[in-house]
Amino acid sequence: MSLPAVQVPTSARVTLRALALRDFRNIATAELRFPADGVAIIGENGHGKTNLLEAIAYLELLRSTRGARDRDLIRFGAAGFHIGAVMGGAQAQSCGAGADRAGRKKVTLDGVEITRLTDALGALPSVGFSPADVVLVAGAPAERRRYLDIVLALTSAPYLHALRQYRAALARRNATLRDAARSTAAAASVAAWEPMLAQHGAVLIEERRAWVALQADEFARLVHAIGERAPMTLEYGSSLADAQDCRGALADALQRGRDHDIRRGLTHAGPHRDDLSISLDGRDLRTVGSAGQQRTAAIALRLLEAATLRARGAQPLLLLDDPFAELDRRRADRVLALIDAASSHGLGQTVLCVPREEEIPDGFTRLERWRVIDGVFTPVRAG
Repeated sequence: MSLPAVQVPTSARVTLRALALRDFRNIATAELRFPADGVAIIGENGHGKTNLLEAIAYLELLRSTRGARDRDLIRFGAAGFHIGAVMGGAQAQSCGAGADRAGRKKVTLDGVEITRLTDALGALPSVGFSPADVVLVAGAPAERRRYLDIVLALTSAPYLHALRQYRAALARRNATLRDAARSTAAAASVAAWEPMLAQHGAVLIEERRAWVALQADEFARLVHAIGERAPMTLEYGSSLADAQDCRGALADALQRGRDHDIRRGLTHAGPHRDDLSISLDGRDLRTVGSAGQQRTAAIALRLLEAATLRARGAQPLLLLDDPFAELDRRRADRVLALIDAASSHGLGQTVLCVPREEEIPDGFTRLERWRVIDGVFTPVRAG
């Protein structure tokens, strides 16, 4: 099956040149230098492959991609962890991040400590592919909202600002709602947070629906190119998705629902309740899709994430955690071809993790190979 030509924006190829780890998960110490093309890491489960990918991805989000708290990333018995990277093509030449058991976090760019963590978000752009990504499709709406928030916060400063402000106002309104349920005197203060929620919530809704509208056709093309025959669609699911005046519509919804919210102690209207809807032939993919179809949709979402980062000027690292384990060879080859076709300089620098050497896909046989045992990485000698 031939793939259509893709118009690729010029973008800087981000590379990870060196990585230093200390007391991160099961990795006591590691001083690693990465080839320009990347590396294939071979090791049985539980020895540290995914931990290395998590450490690299930490330098983009400044938190665990697996939802762990910072103190849970610290190796048993250690006081804290530290990750340091030397990079090319990124906003800085070096980045460091670490945290201790007391919850103190420190982030540096080019040796200068960053006081606002949001200023260092996206320091090392990367996109991860893993069989666990199926949760983006099969999981709860919160998983898809998180996906949207990450993609847009990393590529849109107004979105990131609105997201921070919205979350803060939502937490305060919810706290006030709980107080109001116990005291009628507190009910009047609930409305005080609604203008802020409407202002910043409208930004989130508008940017989300604009991104989904822009990517919907490409999503359909990608799943078809991977091998799905039934039509799949991507839509933004929101009661306010069609509103011309999102700010006014959200303000009205908050006002109308105020009494109900006081009784329940939660805010029920707003983008924190929305979803990214994926349909298969007009029906919810979560309920009617096979495991393979859900996996295909999840890969397409990751490809869209990578394309969005490239459109903002950065060709991200590819972090592949045994990504084709649940795909037949034909679909795996098509995914590799799509990644390659969408990259302005061929495949981006790749860190591929597999349990056995024979499971390295043909497209990555050129990569230098390392083996990991109990958190220690060593080169595999040729021959």
